[in-house]
Amino acid sequence: MKQIHPDPDGIERRRLGLTRRPPAAPAPRPRLAALRIGFMVIALLLLLSIVLSAGLRWVNPPTSAFMLAARAVAWLDGDRDFIIDQRWRPLAAQSRSAARAVIAAEDQKFRRHAGFDFDAMQSAIDAHQHGATLRGASTLSQQLAKNLYLWSGRSWLRKALEAWMTVLLESTLSKQRILELYLNVVQFGPGVYGVEAASQRYFGHGADTLSAEEAAALAAVLPAPSVYSVTAPSAYVQARQRWILAQMRALGNEALPR
Repeated sequence: MKQIHPDPDGIERRRLGLTRRPPAAPAPRPRLAALRIGFMVIALLLLLSIVLSAGLRWVNPPTSAFMLAARAVAWLDGDRDFIIDQRWRPLAAQSRSAARAVIAAEDQKFRRHAGFDFDAMQSAIDAHQHGATLRGASTLSQQLAKNLYLWSGRSWLRKALEAWMTVLLESTLSKQRILELYLNVVQFGPGVYGVEAASQRYFGHGADTLSAEEAAALAAVLPAPSVYSVTAPSAYVQARQRWILAQMRALGNEALPR
């Protein structure tokens, strides 16, 4: 005799809550979820930094982090007349004196190093340990990374980001391109960025006719372009200009990248 199930459709059991339900998936742990999100954000930032660096092979940056910061400071100070003076000039259309001057002043091993001058770093540390003021030992590549993407000031976070971006710039760009970018974005005075704008502003002509003396005068203010003046040089700036000229003569064109 066929046995009939008393509740074949399970209606009564569902009403009474007696049916078995599949166990719910365990909720992700908050810490694990946060780690996953953090790793995803870091991966995206790393990818973005690689794209930004590689893209500079073909695209001239329309601005830089330092220029944007200068605009923001002026806006907060209520200076509505502040303007950024930057005029792009290809490296091949600039006087060689401009490149020789910044290399002589800031990074004489530029052609040979891979982004970092460890000897200069160690020398700065040794001098600081003997009581001297801690001086910068950044290469042109490091300065370019900072100017383009970061902010001024001293912190381990900024130095770490600067190191990462320096590695990317050196890995994806030629030395000539790094030098071209640097000469077009570095600050030479309040609101004045790039050697073309500086040459026009201070000497009344383009960077293609920049003399050795004029290039050395521009490079002499690079340690603190918001403090030192090209048109009203202090005794320190004048002495630094003479030193740069001597270094330019000693280095010649051998220090320039090929």
